[in-house]
Amino acid sequence: MTAPPTAALPWATADPYDAALRAGRGPLFLRRTDGWLLPLEVERWCSGADAVDRDVLDRCEGTVLDVGCGPGRLVAELAARGRAVLGIDVSEAAVDHTVRLGGRALRRSVFEPLPDEGRWDTALLMDGNVGIGGDPCALLDRVAGLLRPGGLLIAETAPVDVDERAQVQVVGLTDAGGTDAPFPWARLGTRALLLYAQGWERAGQWTVGGRCFAALRSRSSRSASSSAEPPKRTAVISSQRARNTSAGNPVPNR
Repeated sequence: MTAPPTAALPWATADPYDAALRAGRGPLFLRRTDGWLLPLEVERWCSGADAVDRDVLDRCEGTVLDVGCGPGRLVAELAARGRAVLGIDVSEAAVDHTVRLGGRALRRSVFEPLPDEGRWDTALLMDGNVGIGGDPCALLDRVAGLLRPGGLLIAETAPVDVDERAQVQVVGLTDAGGTDAPFPWARLGTRALLLYAQGWERAGQWTVGGRCFAALRSRSSRSASSSAEPPKRTAVISSQRARNTSAGNPVPNR
């Protein structure tokens, strides 16, 4: 599967996104073509890994690829733990921020050639990144090709039961009308993600801190590499004390 070079990807040069990451704050939204706005949690992304993030990272196995790493809080946390980790993101500001935190990152689309394809032990799709490309099946197929057989995918899903494909723009309050060309995005709850995960083995789902996650394993046709950590089967159990949150719920553009 191929995609245009990073420079040609419409969200790679989304100025409001880069500006928000460089400032470390929003407001920032994904704007659908019908005018609805999905708030983006820039402040949380630009902060250090929180308790929910650390819980996810505790479940990672071996080498980790963070797809759509944003400003790099997860990459930096894993690197500080001495883990082999790489972040990829199409935003120059995101990659720069990750490197400043001490993480390794490449400005790259997940659909472009990547280092160590077929050998990663864990892939992360956090912060709504199951929506990348607007085609969940294509994204899951691509991630399966990046993982070793039996590798682990941990994906953060929407905290509501939704299965939505839309054209969106990244906007701030001052440019809510949108200036860049819309690009495809998807928004999936856990049930929808599992529906699209054909060829994957379910490894668990959980909710914590108002955020929802699902773990999947790529189908293994051979034994996993002896250098990889043993699968953490007990780490992906159904969860603990969810609390209500409005994060991720669209709000109307008034």
